[in-house]
Amino acid sequence: MFTRRQLLQTAGQGFGALAFHSLASAETAHRSQVVVPKAKRVVQLFMGGAASHIDLFDYKPALIKHHGEDADFGEKVEAFQNGLGPWKKPVWDFKPYGQSGRMLSDAVAPLGACADDMAFVHNMVGKTGVHSQGTLLQATGFNLPGFPGVGCWVSYALGSISDNLPTFVVLPDHRGFASNGPKNWDSAFLPSQHAGTIIYPGAETPIADLFPHKAGRYISAKADREGFALLEQLNRKHMAAHPEDSRLESRIQSYELAAKMQIAAPEALDISKESDAMKAMYGIQEHRKVWPTEINPEEEADYMGRKCLAARRLLERGVRFVQIWSGNDNGFPRRNWDSHEDVERDHGPLAWGMAKAVSALILDLKQRGLLDDTIILWTTEFGRMPSTQGGKGRDHNPYVFTNWLCGGGIQGGVTAGESDQWGYKPLDRANPTTCYDIHATMMHLLGIDHTQLTFRHNGIDRRLTDVHGQVIRGLVG
Repeated sequence: MFTRRQLLQTAGQGFGALAFHSLASAETAHRSQVVVPKAKRVVQLFMGGAASHIDLFDYKPALIKHHGEDADFGEKVEAFQNGLGPWKKPVWDFKPYGQSGRMLSDAVAPLGACADDMAFVHNMVGKTGVHSQGTLLQATGFNLPGFPGVGCWVSYALGSISDNLPTFVVLPDHRGFASNGPKNWDSAFLPSQHAGTIIYPGAETPIADLFPHKAGRYISAKADREGFALLEQLNRKHMAAHPEDSRLESRIQSYELAAKMQIAAPEALDISKESDAMKAMYGIQEHRKVWPTEINPEEEADYMGRKCLAARRLLERGVRFVQIWSGNDNGFPRRNWDSHEDVERDHGPLAWGMAKAVSALILDLKQRGLLDDTIILWTTEFGRMPSTQGGKGRDHNPYVFTNWLCGGGIQGGVTAGESDQWGYKPLDRANPTTCYDIHATMMHLLGIDHTQLTFRHNGIDRRLTDVHGQVIRGLVG
């Protein structure tokens, strides 16, 4: 039986000195065997609204051949709305890339430069076609609120690399949160210091309340420091009298980290010293101050590029888990991946901007030697139907969709799991891939046995993968 501190020390072998969070006696985590880690960092890319696998990554010649014909699924289909029109071919042409000949849509063509580093899972299945539940399932492993985000579990298991920056950082869409908002990265029943820290790269105030004295004339920097010092004294005194309560220790750590971030975060988020060529590679256009009112590829690349470049800077300074969101919650005109009305109009700018920025992130990490121990995971809450909705759109498809991964021990240029000829359900329906399998594989590469990392809550030993999950051997290089 391992204590959590022993787990941290074992999983951290080869990573250098780690700054561990203090532990309450009630917290336990254990593992039955040592898993040799291949990765120590994660970037999770989440496309909020349900990106269309068959228009971006999952090439289906049958849809091209039978485009416009009545969709015959061979079984009764439960659609979310009314998306059971004729078969609809991919909106964009597909072309092969890399030595692996990976077929990618023109909408994500910039990712072609990374094709041989990427591994695809085309037989992902969800449990629901509802955005909020589908998003929670991929982000937390449960389709109900009240469970820790993936990054929270990684933070809890492995602790911090950096003393001055959060272990888990969230970079939301600049237009707003996706479904569920902070519930996707909340620590829930884990100690609160493991929750995601929200940062908006490029914004006037990237981190809310980091510098309270800038918010008004009544709080000076000196008063801010003195207030923290007094608060720490009071908190320590109270904690000494209540050693059984772990919540205050978490709060103290959060305040201590906030104080350190006042120095470290501005430097980490300052891209002014990055070369013009580097910013251009990410799609960042510093000279652009005004953008068209219509959603457009260059603006999407600029915003996504700022998040991806910030992610690289945070990773190399010791942040362990960065979650990048594309797309906000439902609204009109569409600024998310929920393309019921028009896939080309809505997916086009988002997809190209994402691909431009993410390809730069992959290539940048690779040239710096960081991709080898950094997992990149691309996901969305579910896919979209191979039949048309209203002629130009696609309805929800929780029955199959795509994830892709690269770096951190992932075998590039492979496919682990195929969908059927239509991209409707898994080709092998008896053996689909779930988020539990993706999470188990990610944890395995981080040196963690997902079945043994647990937290006792309400009389149950909870874990990220619930009672499911298998390491996907076809992905592990």
